[in-house]
Amino acid sequence: MSDPLIIEPADTADSCVIWLHGLGADRYDFLPVAELLQQRLSRTRFVLPQAPTRAVTINGGWAMPSWYDILAMSPARAIDQDQLEQSAQTVIGLIESQRDAGIDPKRIILAGFSQGGAVVYHTAFLRWAGPLGGLVALSTYAPTFVPDLQLSKLQVSLPVLSLHGSRDDVVPSAMGRAAYDCLVANQVQAEWKDYPMGHEVVPEEIRDIGDWLALRLA
Repeated sequence: MSDPLIIEPADTADSCVIWLHGLGADRYDFLPVAELLQQRLSRTRFVLPQAPTRAVTINGGWAMPSWYDILAMSPARAIDQDQLEQSAQTVIGLIESQRDAGIDPKRIILAGFSQGGAVVYHTAFLRWAGPLGGLVALSTYAPTFVPDLQLSKLQVSLPVLSLHGSRDDVVPSAMGRAAYDCLVANQVQAEWKDYPMGHEVVPEEIRDIGDWLALRLA
């Protein structure tokens, strides 16, 4: 696996956003977004990891950057659970690395687009037991959520921003909404926003993310 892309802020870092790209993209996909957000977050480091390249069943077995294999699209997406767990451990390793470098975990935020969002959902609510600063879920879903998540007090208190396109034909908005509704049902302080867009990121969404991050990190 390639080393993550690390974008240092203008000032000494005292916070960090770990941002996972989507299926078939790479660690440079959200570099322009990170650089734009750092104009407001002058002490926030961005860490952009790279998914391993591997065969993806639903894409005809073609090899591409993927956090986990998707075996089937319906009736519910069937995934390679072991690969998802490996990706979650990668994220945990990045959290621990930033913590060991002096960043308070309460000022570390996980973010992910599409498949990357599924990984950060799984990591934050099913695998990571320590504190975090928040989670940003973009155009994503939560394949491992169950109705009763058995969350710790730290997990219940984790602020979540869930963002989705109302015209998304790759990860339908209903899938994203189901993850959000599950969090709310488990008393998590989640916020939902949707936009008249497809499976993409738009400037209004980035502004909203910037506002949300600034409240927690600036």
